[in-house]
Amino acid sequence: MKKKMFTKEEIKELLSNENVTKCSEKAISYSKAFKIEAVRLYNEDGFGSREIFENAGFKLKIIGKDKPSGCLNRWCRINRIKGTTGLETEMRGKGGGRPRTKELSLADKLERLEVEVAYLKAENDFLAKLRAKRRE
Repeated sequence: MKKKMFTKEEIKELLSNENVTKCSEKAISYSKAFKIEAVRLYNEDGFGSREIFENAGFKLKIIGKDKPSGCLNRWCRINRIKGTTGLETEMRGKGGGRPRTKELSLADKLERLEVEVAYLKAENDFLAKLRAKRRE
C-alpha cells in the first residue's frame, strides 16, 4: 500500500487547523486536546470517525478517507490501556522493542536461557532431519 504524501499546499492547509501541532510530507501530529475530545465523542456520544474529523475541519480528500478510523482505533486502544495520560504524552520512539534483560533476576535469566537452549536444540534437530531427507 502506498503511503499518502502531502504537498506543500496541503501541509500549509493542515497546519492552519488548530487541531494539528505538526505536519510533514508523511505524517500529521494532532493536538492532545483533539485526541482526547475525539475519543470522548467516539466512545460516549457515538459519533463516527469521519464525522469527528470533518467537524474538526479536516478534509478527507487531503488526509485520506481511512485516516480517521485508523487514528481513532489507535487512540481508543491507548486510552483503554493508559487512560487520557497516554494520549497526552508523546510515545514515539519510547518503549516497545525487545524487552530488557538487565532487570531480570538470576533465576529469571536462567529460565530464559534454558528456554532458548531448548528452542535451539529443536531447531538443530529439525535442520539435521531436513539435511538427511535431502540426501535420500
